[in-house]
Amino acid sequence: MNNNLVKLITVVSVLIPIAVAILLFMPSKIDLFGDWTYKLPHFNAIINSLTSLFLILSFYMIKYKKNIKAHQNLNTASFILGSIFLVSYIIYHSSVESTPYQGDQRVIYFSFLISHILLSIVVVPFVLFAFYYALTKQIDKHKKVVKYTFPIWLYVSVSGVIVYFMISPFYTQ
Repeated sequence: MNNNLVKLITVVSVLIPIAVAILLFMPSKIDLFGDWTYKLPHFNAIINSLTSLFLILSFYMIKYKKNIKAHQNLNTASFILGSIFLVSYIIYHSSVESTPYQGDQRVIYFSFLISHILLSIVVVPFVLFAFYYALTKQIDKHKKVVKYTFPIWLYVSVSGVIVYFMISPFYTQ
């Protein structure tokens, strides 16, 4: 494997959660984007829903149909959606105060939220290595890494939608 690429994947995998944490916990928000940013959680839930659907379809296409091209296309779409989600998430959390959960299901909500956050950090290098192995035709390595990548990525996508539905009644705008 290319050492420079391993370094790049490592750097990206570390920088993404650091950048998100900084934006979440910065003392004041940046007002560059306007009121439309309040709509981003709804957009993000759609992205996570589509990502979940594409990941399931991708699994089905490779496992049961042996359709490599459809598998590749669906995973590429999932990767693109994940990238769009990340940009949207960063814009939202850099410009809007976090919404506190006020419901009766705090334990359930925080269980989903915390597991979602932790696994979203864990899954980044897995996804990047899975794509690298697939693009470089290292299929045996790809299969080994996606054994872990697929369920984690799917959980992160689905739990993101669950967290959205649980917190959305408390959004102010």
